[in-house]
Amino acid sequence: MTKTLLSFGHGYSARALSRILLPQDWRIIGTTRDEDKAVRMMNEGIEPRIWPGADMIPALNAATHILISAGPDDAGDPVLAQLETEIAARTGQFEWVGYLSTTGVYGDHNGDWVDEETPLTPATKRGIARVEAEAAWQSIPNLPLHIFRLAGIYGPGRGPFAKVRNGTARRVIKQGQVFSRTHVADIARILAASIKKPNIGSIYNICDNDPAPPEDVIAYAAKLLGMPIPEAIDYETADMTPMARSFYAESKKVRNDKIKTELGVDLLYPDYKSGLKALLAREVEG
Repeated sequence: MTKTLLSFGHGYSARALSRILLPQDWRIIGTTRDEDKAVRMMNEGIEPRIWPGADMIPALNAATHILISAGPDDAGDPVLAQLETEIAARTGQFEWVGYLSTTGVYGDHNGDWVDEETPLTPATKRGIARVEAEAAWQSIPNLPLHIFRLAGIYGPGRGPFAKVRNGTARRVIKQGQVFSRTHVADIARILAASIKKPNIGSIYNICDNDPAPPEDVIAYAAKLLGMPIPEAIDYETADMTPMARSFYAESKKVRNDKIKTELGVDLLYPDYKSGLKALLAREVEG
């Protein structure tokens, strides 16, 4: 029987997962709001649905697996807002449901470690919305739900090199600030491992082994490029948008033991240095 993944909000991480599943003869249906993205998805072997707008019932009827990448908005989770009843009525047909959340649900821990058992104390509006969305998905009886809390995502097309090259990279210094991050290829491999080995109700942190201050990542990128390290700027006086400043409201190191012990994943990029080296090598190879 053909496995069919219905991917809501088929974006960066979902595309990486598709590159693993498509060679295994999966059928993948992905939603997007953008006509141009729909064309690109077709070229990648994905069946696009412009949604909201398209009738999603046929896609739901076909789905054996669901991935939710679409984030909550002011009205809550956009998928459940329109399709909760239909999804709840079909829980028996789904083998696996994955919800992509964020490590922002843990809030600020002053640079200390958190794991999947840490109480959720989000410090931002986005984090609070994610906690509510997680709970909404968890409230659907008999749904084979798996929650993945993603750290900062980087990968091809999403790295610091462009900003270092064009001179817009900044090393904003906030004492004690530390972030966890993850390469998109490892996200895809973790999701694929969970699909192969479902454990209903499980929650996984997705991040690498090396939480680090953001200024260190920029400095290392500049070093790899052979360019001057951008000047350090104090967080308190830095000219930043409210969105950019909000990222510095939380400082924590995220544990990832569970993806290794339960799913058996060996990270391709266990730290930002190996990840950035690989990105630059990929650029050079074209």
